[in-house]
Amino acid sequence: MAKESGIGFSVTVDNSAGAGKDISNDVTSLQFSTPRGVQEVTGVDVAAVERILLLADFSVGFGGVFNDEADMSHAVFSTVPSTSVERTTALAHSGQTLSVETLFTDYAISRSDSGELPWTVPGVLADGTVPTWS
Repeated sequence: MAKESGIGFSVTVDNSAGAGKDISNDVTSLQFSTPRGVQEVTGVDVAAVERILLLADFSVGFGGVFNDEADMSHAVFSTVPSTSVERTTALAHSGQTLSVETLFTDYAISRSDSGELPWTVPGVLADGTVPTWS
């Protein structure tokens, strides 16, 4: 098993019509998490904490550069405030893919005093399917 950098990620997100769009070139940063809930089940008869795993979850955050070309990031995310649809989100790196049905909750664009026009988009698990790498 070889250690690798994060260079070469691929990001594909469905637009509001359900068509996957490769927006990798517009995404400048991403973070995602696949946490599990935990319940403490310690009985009074033991001297250490006991826990069990609960539901799986997923969250993602993308940061990127404004691009209003057809099928790029603005076309994909501009409908976030006006549509309530699940979007397949596929994160791929080094032959591994994490594909998750996602609800995106915001499309925030900011303009800095130096003229940059970045955006951020947070998303959460939509459909109760356990996020699984393939």
